[in-house]
Amino acid sequence: MTMLMHTRDPFERAPSLMERRDTIREGAAEAHLAMIKRFCMCALTVLAAGGAIAAIIALKAAIYYWRFFF
Repeated sequence: MTMLMHTRDPFERAPSLMERRDTIREGAAEAHLAMIKRFCMCALTVLAAGGAIAAIIALKAAIYYWRFFF
């Protein structure tokens, strides 16, 4: 139903072609930036998980060698 309703004032001028292009460019830029942020967050999550696993392995090895040599 909202597609059939007018969203502008009847006397308001329709956006020009240049204004529509700018709006499309801004939307595409925001979508591209969101995609880059999502990729960086995923990469950071994977690196943090790998670091946590490496820290656990190093801690277990340190405990093993500490008990083995003392």
